[in-house]
Amino acid sequence: MRILLDEAGLSWDEAWKITQGTFAYTNHTVVPEALEEWSVSIFEELLPRHLQIIYEINFNFLKEVREKFSFSEEVISKLSIIRDSPDKRIRMANLAIVSCHSVNGVAALHSNILKQLIFNDFYTIFPKKFKNVTNGITFRRWIRHANPLLSSLISDRIGDDWILHNEKIVEIEKFAEDHEFLNDWSHIKWFNKQLLAKFIKSEYGLNVSTDSIFDVHIKRFHEYKRQLLNVLHVITLYNRIKENPRYDATPRTVIFAGKAAPAYHIAKLIIKLIHSVADVVNNDPVVGDKLKVIFIANYGVSLAERIIPAADLSEQISTAGLEASGTGNMKFALNGALTIGTMDGANIEIREEVGDENIFIFGLLADEVLELRASGYNPRDYYDRIPELRRVINMIAGNIFSPAEPGIFQPIIDSLMGSDYYMLLADYEDYVRVQDEVALTYRDRDKWNKMSLLNTARIAKFSSDRAIMEYAKNIWNIKPVKVKVDK
Repeated sequence: MRILLDEAGLSWDEAWKITQGTFAYTNHTVVPEALEEWSVSIFEELLPRHLQIIYEINFNFLKEVREKFSFSEEVISKLSIIRDSPDKRIRMANLAIVSCHSVNGVAALHSNILKQLIFNDFYTIFPKKFKNVTNGITFRRWIRHANPLLSSLISDRIGDDWILHNEKIVEIEKFAEDHEFLNDWSHIKWFNKQLLAKFIKSEYGLNVSTDSIFDVHIKRFHEYKRQLLNVLHVITLYNRIKENPRYDATPRTVIFAGKAAPAYHIAKLIIKLIHSVADVVNNDPVVGDKLKVIFIANYGVSLAERIIPAADLSEQISTAGLEASGTGNMKFALNGALTIGTMDGANIEIREEVGDENIFIFGLLADEVLELRASGYNPRDYYDRIPELRRVINMIAGNIFSPAEPGIFQPIIDSLMGSDYYMLLADYEDYVRVQDEVALTYRDRDKWNKMSLLNTARIAKFSSDRAIMEYAKNIWNIKPVKVKVDK
């Protein structure tokens, strides 16, 4: 608007039409801290002309809303781009919605939450603006480059058209009952696990068994992504093995990686807890190879390319309603890992594609989370009712994993036993139940390998090629241009 008004000399109406036609807003998360608000006082000092224009946009928008809709002043206040408080702030999401021609979420559930909850009043005003484009991943990087052996096996059987036409990968489904093919499929997974095990040994001096489930939880650290719930399960398994050394546990290697924001103290403390639990578990001779825990440092794309092809189980366990989409869930499934997850983000659509029988779903649904929170959720009810959970929490609180630093994990305990906003205790019992199902299923290698193959075969919807085509068609109204490439 500033460029068009001040430099191009256009009228307000001309500039506004071009601006709205130029911009579309893709929302990638519903967590409050990501819906940024900028201080008017700072804005005024640094960008005074921009602030003038924002005030004018807001004035025109609210004037039109008052003329066309019978909203209360309370709703008008929520719609305002300017939060009118002693410390006035600019709501950047509101500005984006008003100033663009399209708003989209990045998974079906996420887009519905935007329409029904987060931006419901805006949806009432601009229903045609709101759309959905489910995220996608590039097959050329996340299997062709990251998992060349699996890529070659697929191409050997169905040709290599699937690399450019990802929907053709479904053709490998016809080998779901082919014992020889499944044996090759399994061997490639084993080989990738060997490579990762050698890396872990060289970097961390830890021996991990490639016969164990490689249970992988790699993503940004945030409380809603619930790496802590995974840790509670790890301690539960540890207790079962310790109580009964003859406990017939399916061996499991639990792999964490990810980074926390610099000032996110509780997320960093969860990383510290993972290390502390690993120190106890990995050095207990009673446990042996039945359970290992590793945190792989300096997580990034290159490390993900090393870990994902080796994963057996993909942890996608966010509190339902808070993960916009996720793309790690897609990368894992493409490489034949089975998902354990909540009905959140793109997990819902992955389940629709791969089938209920080829994914492990647990926990509260998004609307159940809201209902439970509204009815007065009390985490202590679960603590009192579930002995295994109570014991795990008491161990953390009792410094079993921090004898040299007593009390260091008290903020985690206070969070869980206080509000437990992300409802780990509410989902703990179902999570453990489904993890037991995972362990049992893994023992049936033929069944597991078939489930693995079907995850890869049915994941084509989540190609970035498809996502980009949907953006082009439904948001930008542009058509592809054919480019001749000299071979």
